[in-house]
Amino acid sequence: MSTRYPTPDIHDLPDDIKAKVLEVQEKAGFVPNVFLALARRPAEWRAFFAYHDALMVPESVGRESGLSKGDREMIVTTTSAANHCLYCVVAHGAILRIYEKKPLVADQVAVNYRKADISPRQRAMLDFAMKVCLHSDEVEDADFAALHAHGFNDEDIWDIAAITAFFGLSNRMASFSGMMPNPEFYLMGRTPKVKA
Repeated sequence: MSTRYPTPDIHDLPDDIKAKVLEVQEKAGFVPNVFLALARRPAEWRAFFAYHDALMVPESVGRESGLSKGDREMIVTTTSAANHCLYCVVAHGAILRIYEKKPLVADQVAVNYRKADISPRQRAMLDFAMKVCLHSDEVEDADFAALHAHGFNDEDIWDIAAITAFFGLSNRMASFSGMMPNPEFYLMGRTPKVKA
């Protein structure tokens, strides 16, 4: 992993962080670089992943969301591209391809979501996410009305904005620190799995 800051050895991590990293490794087959890059500051790692999980895995905190897993990853991929974050576009684009079962969708939304093969509802969601990403000071009631017309409620709109804002932080941390995506991310979800 290329980074401007040294990453701790997995065996030197506090037990709770090590357990989570090993759990992710077991599930993914590798350790995404973000887990070790941020572990150099354990208190920040815990805060970061607690907020990450509350937004991206809302059921882990007993909360329902009107956004699908694919919707959430689509927001991250699209806004991370606007923020020029290589790590998050590649990593979350891989997860997006898997959730949406569309091998082209991540590249499409990263380059120009307006031309992507997505639903009108998702396009409205991304219009709002991009406004929060680039011009949050210009958000107005009409933006809420446009989302309501597509079936989003105010809690869903909060989720869209919170995911966008949280990953704005993540994008900047990844970029300034020189965090690079794991090679494994590049191929994930690009070709359908062969059924046995």
